[in-house]
Amino acid sequence: MDTRHMQYFLALAETLHFGRAAARMNMSQPPFSRQIAAIEKSLGVKLFERNSRNVALTPAGKHFLEDCRRVLAGFEAACRDVRLVASGMKGELRLAFMMHAAHGVVPSLVRRYAKSRPDIRLILEERIPTDIDEQLIEGRLDAAVTFGLVHAPHLRTALLARDRLQLIAPAGHPLARRDRVGPRDLQGERLIAAPASVAPTLRSAIGIYCATGGTVPDFVFEPRLQHTIIRLVAEGLGIGLIPQSLCTDLGDGIISRPLEDAPEFDVVLCAPVAAKNPAVSHLFEVAQGRE
Repeated sequence: MDTRHMQYFLALAETLHFGRAAARMNMSQPPFSRQIAAIEKSLGVKLFERNSRNVALTPAGKHFLEDCRRVLAGFEAACRDVRLVASGMKGELRLAFMMHAAHGVVPSLVRRYAKSRPDIRLILEERIPTDIDEQLIEGRLDAAVTFGLVHAPHLRTALLARDRLQLIAPAGHPLARRDRVGPRDLQGERLIAAPASVAPTLRSAIGIYCATGGTVPDFVFEPRLQHTIIRLVAEGLGIGLIPQSLCTDLGDGIISRPLEDAPEFDVVLCAPVAAKNPAVSHLFEVAQGRE
């Protein structure tokens, strides 16, 4: 018994006429009648009462009619859905992002993508940059918003934004009174920054920036998360150099100041070149303004 047999049964149950039911199935009446008889024999149940004039459903046939309609509707939906998934119109997409990207490009990207692909379930995961790199390689993520990589031939990328470092300091700190801060001004300051094992792009940018002024950075705390850096600065435990995109709502007690010749870095959407999820391609179209 398969869906084809259900369609034979449904044709007769809805027309209650062997000739019209056979025509619906593009068959002549004798082979169609044999199919109905084979269905009843297979089930061991009489589905139709019939005589030379009338065809009627038995109680078992009426019940079977409702079940067949439900099963066939589910089967048609499954066939439709599998085509939609294969075309990237339905399914799910696992997107990771760095914390500071949640303050900038991610909300807009998610809004636009969700509007154009409402049947894609977006699974959003906040991750540190090194975790993002590893999980993309391992195939545990479909795509990510992260820092641009200098050499990553295994990844497809699209530029989303360009960010830059900015100083944050307690409101009473001497550097908070400056209009702009240079690398030499950081000499002897207690710096709070994520370790290179967590955010290598940011840590490298900070190190290079300090070196341009002959300053040796003194890292006193190395939390993993940028929000923790902000909170430690608020407690007066040091100063920080963080992405400018995080400096829009620092709260009371913290001042942000631009840096002279501030290091810039790209924020990109990336995914494996050999991405298996068909929903990824449209995410890039949205990111690049082609949708």
